[in-house]
Amino acid sequence: MLCIVASVGLCVVVGVPVDASTGTPTGQLPAVGLGLRLLDAPSGAANDPRAQLYIVDHLAPGTLIQRRVEVSNGTASSTPVVLYSAAATIADGAFLGAPGDTPNDLSTWTSVNPGTSTVPAGGNVTATVTIAVPADAAPGEQYGVVWAEASSGPTNGGGVTQVSRVGIRLYLSVGPGGAPAANFTVDSLTAKRTADGRPSVIASVHNNGGRALDMFGTLELSGGPGGLSAGPFPASLGTTVAIGATESVMIVLDKQVPAGPWEAGITLHSGLLERRAQATITFPDAGSSPPVETKTPESGWLYVAIAVLVVLLLGAAAWLQLRYQRRRRITAEFATRTHPMGGPNTEQGPEAKHPGQGSS
Repeated sequence: MLCIVASVGLCVVVGVPVDASTGTPTGQLPAVGLGLRLLDAPSGAANDPRAQLYIVDHLAPGTLIQRRVEVSNGTASSTPVVLYSAAATIADGAFLGAPGDTPNDLSTWTSVNPGTSTVPAGGNVTATVTIAVPADAAPGEQYGVVWAEASSGPTNGGGVTQVSRVGIRLYLSVGPGGAPAANFTVDSLTAKRTADGRPSVIASVHNNGGRALDMFGTLELSGGPGGLSAGPFPASLGTTVAIGATESVMIVLDKQVPAGPWEAGITLHSGLLERRAQATITFPDAGSSPPVETKTPESGWLYVAIAVLVVLLLGAAAWLQLRYQRRRRITAEFATRTHPMGGPNTEQGPEAKHPGQGSS
């Protein structure tokens, strides 16, 4: 983010989307070569790519956590850096850092130590982010940013100061028990042409879970003209879907992809959460085609899995029945060999007496 400060002290700062893959603002990188990355992730999220980029957690009221971040300086001179937290919001599919150090509840719970540091040329420094949730904090998910900000003074007597900052997103859910479940659906796919004629697909994603989502994924095409297949094509990064919202995820394809029709299969992720959907689409000559409702490719496999499970259960029941019957048969045969006359009192031995036989 670039901020132009006039010599009279007027500063205009606007909130811009933070890049989905790096945690830095989208657009041109700051001239000072400032970088910021997260060093820690929750122990239960070691395999979650989202938790490797952002501070994503669920905390009960009265809980405190700490996460380390690293500030890097890619320039040839040392750079003074200020670290602080600020508010953020999600709007129109974008994660927006608020202007300056605008506060919200989450930013007031968040501190960074050290708050100021000089990063050596080509080097880095480590800081600790502490989030202390008050005991009376209201439940729900809140958003914020930890900023690293550097300023360069006026050059050539121009009276203009350039301010650059990079940030790491904060997604904090507050409440007792476990974290709210994340979930989403891919409701439709729309085939269209971009202004320069490239085929593209718009996926309509609805967040019906309890956490905000950062979308990434791929689209594959099959069953095209002459049996052609194409892809995978990556989804454009940067779409954040607020709780209860529906947003569009765009996939731009190669210009040489034929119009179709195609069987389009899309796989989207947010962290470890994955959803797949498919639809038959045809790219128009220009503009957009009507949205096509998707179906879930796993639905057919679900019925197969249920059928296999039923067969396995029936087979297990039959095996147990045969085993039970065999055990009964073996028990009966053993009893017959042991007492051939039907009981122990009829057993004949050398000391047995016959009726009417007396003793001598």
